Amino acid sequence: MNVRRFLLRFTALGYLLLVLLGPLAMVFVRAFDQGAGALWRTLSDPNTVHAFELTTVIAGITVPLNTVFGVVCALAIVRRRFPGAGLVNALVDLPLAISPVVVGLSLFLLYGRTGWFGPWFERHGTQILFALPSMVIATIFVSLPFVAREVVPTLREIGDEQEQAARTLGASGWQTFWRITLPSIRWAVVYGVVLTTARCLGEYGAVAVVSGNLEGKTQTATLRVQDAYENFNQAGAYGVALVLAAMSVVVLVAMTLVKPREESV
Repeated sequence: MNVRRFLLRFTALGYLLLVLLGPLAMVFVRAFDQGAGALWRTLSDPNTVHAFELTTVIAGITVPLNTVFGVVCALAIVRRRFPGAGLVNALVDLPLAISPVVVGLSLFLLYGRTGWFGPWFERHGTQILFALPSMVIATIFVSLPFVAREVVPTLREIGDEQEQAARTLGASGWQTFWRITLPSIRWAVVYGVVLTTARCLGEYGAVAVVSGNLEGKTQTATLRVQDAYENFNQAGAYGVALVLAAMSVVVLVAMTLVKPREESV
């Protein structure tokens, strides 16, 4: 039994090292191939800095919107009974099934010059494609399900007995949500936010289609990686990729460090 347990753990650990840590370690090594000076020059380049700023702005807009949507959608699916609830539940998963490139092309059909909404925005002087709005819309779409999919099973698991008791004691809907529901689902929301943030930071396909990849204007960090790699700047490509990976790791580590403190309160 002990041998089997050891083999199972060894296999799981080996698989993680091969699939997850191995590629990250190679990115780290290759980022320093030409020395720390070359890496710093790449990361301090104004276009690289702008790419990270743009990525942060997009994530800063997308994550709060999808967090609110995910919580509201999860509450509607679990706590409410309405016609079409099953359809809504299925549509939430749609971004997971559709290729991001298809999402980008769909936005072209909607907001292009000959699209449904493109001419209206053009008449009002608002540029959607090849600008921040289309990049935000694309990122919102591809990262939409994560909060909802974390919160829905948690709501089903905790039930609604405490919420009913609170309403019986005279609590309003908002009071019940802030004092009963939200504390019960807070870690599901946190997990969803972490996944949404990671998806926003790493989004490539849909943003590549709608952004135009204009250096210093609509080029995100992931597009910067592609641009550097195609221009044979491998140290720069690996350097930007390393920073993107580090940003995701920092979010995960911060969540891990905060969770025990919250649970011990």
